[in-house]
Amino acid sequence: MSVSSLKELHAFSEALPSPEEKMPILFVGHGSPMNAIEDNEFSKRWQQMGQEIPVPAAVLCISAHWLTNGTHVTAMEQPKTIHDFGGFPQALFEVQYPAPGNPALAGEVKELVKSTNVGLNHDWGLDHGTWSVVKRMYPYANIPVLQLSIDYGKPAQYHFNLAKELAALRKKGVLIIGSGNMVHNLGMIAWNKLNEPEYGFDWAHEMNVVFKKHISGRNFKALIDYEQLGAAAKLAIPTPDHYYPMIYSLGLIETRDDVSFFNDKAVGGSLTMTSFRAG
Repeated sequence: MSVSSLKELHAFSEALPSPEEKMPILFVGHGSPMNAIEDNEFSKRWQQMGQEIPVPAAVLCISAHWLTNGTHVTAMEQPKTIHDFGGFPQALFEVQYPAPGNPALAGEVKELVKSTNVGLNHDWGLDHGTWSVVKRMYPYANIPVLQLSIDYGKPAQYHFNLAKELAALRKKGVLIIGSGNMVHNLGMIAWNKLNEPEYGFDWAHEMNVVFKKHISGRNFKALIDYEQLGAAAKLAIPTPDHYYPMIYSLGLIETRDDVSFFNDKAVGGSLTMTSFRAG
């Protein structure tokens, strides 16, 4: 890291508040990108959550939609709004979320993580796994937002351990959000049931109960070894892209953190919006 970058890092660390209580951890089931512009029960709860927790100095989001070789963090001054989807109304493509970045915080993330070399990325931006949620929490786009990528070639244990290296940020006013879905099988979604409240296949409801039981009981090892959870887990997690963000959130939970669930509903048969706050 250059001398100028180290100076920026020091300035950032000095500027951040040092609250006696740590910032909470969130895992958010983000679901459809349309939640960014629809006033529904999920987006309204995100808005309420933004009002309930302390105002953060910055947001660091681990989104299911930034999968990479290696681990990277956005390090630009002004991240772009990425519209990484298709087939939605034009109004969704017109949404911009011009939150600033924070290169100094990106540098601190790089310094904190010792298990791998975190790349400083200047090309990505904020994908819908991040901005669809954060836009509802902080609509004025006045809080710096960064993304941390998911090294998709690594197993769940790697991501759980890496998350623990970020724990110091909680004391510096940084809100860390994992954004994905616990149950996420787009290949089996019942499109004709999307507007039917709480419609979920039996296996989706089964795994939702299992996930919540293990989270509440702090049995994180079972969730790391999710491939051993049976046939329902294979349907709930056909690929781990939307599951790994939850693993990051779990890795940051500490003994004294109370855990509470919100948006605890199934959608379209094969998705759950179930989310949690810790701390």
